[in-house]
Amino acid sequence: MCIAYLSLGHPGWPVLIAANRDEFHARPASPAGPWPGRPDVVAGRDLDAGGTWLGCGPDGRYALLTNYREPGFSAPAGAPSRGTLVRDYLLGETGAAEYGETIARQSRRWAGFNLILGTPGESWYVGNRNPSPAPRRLEPGTHVLSNHLLNTPWPKTQRLREALDALPPESWMPEPDRVFALLRDTTPAPEAELPRTGLSPAREKLLSSPFIVSPEYGTRCSTVIAIGADRRVLLSEQSYGPDGQPTERHDWRLPR
Repeated sequence: MCIAYLSLGHPGWPVLIAANRDEFHARPASPAGPWPGRPDVVAGRDLDAGGTWLGCGPDGRYALLTNYREPGFSAPAGAPSRGTLVRDYLLGETGAAEYGETIARQSRRWAGFNLILGTPGESWYVGNRNPSPAPRRLEPGTHVLSNHLLNTPWPKTQRLREALDALPPESWMPEPDRVFALLRDTTPAPEAELPRTGLSPAREKLLSSPFIVSPEYGTRCSTVIAIGADRRVLLSEQSYGPDGQPTERHDWRLPR
């Protein structure tokens, strides 16, 4: 996943998430759905490494992950898949703060990552490229995350934040089409505002829009999650092909 927006603290819907997952189209993955043997967990699955990038679990648990962009950096020898960070939280029973502390203590085991996890009552951020890897509790309000640190003002994150900030929380569910439409924004950043992360200018340009379309790498799916104050969970996912056109659509409701 390469861009996510979170709204925290709304009285009726304390957690709202809108996210795009960007990945190589050839990497095998299954769409969001209940996991075998754990119907109380709804998430996509990376069929290469067994983890996931975003999902919900029992009692309003949720977690999401983005990679930290650092061209030329080699992952530590034997590094586990970053998708296991989300998977293990969703499948476990450890509280968000305690889980975040455990990950922070051993965060250099993984390649660069950003992890957000929580429940309707608390949300935490851990990033192993953050100056302080200690978990940070997120304040109510809106937050954005891409492939740098939390709330880094890249043009794509600012663009998505402004668009979704203008959308009333009550309009997200039960029909999230307006959110999906805003996630499907292919507008690139102006040349002068492109991030400088070590990629070629052409690659920076390609990756600078909230929604990415290219034959080999791009936005594979958009996901919208609403977690209610009563801990009910609504999750909708729209998948896309390499041409950026919609394919599968899945809608799930988890009882509290």
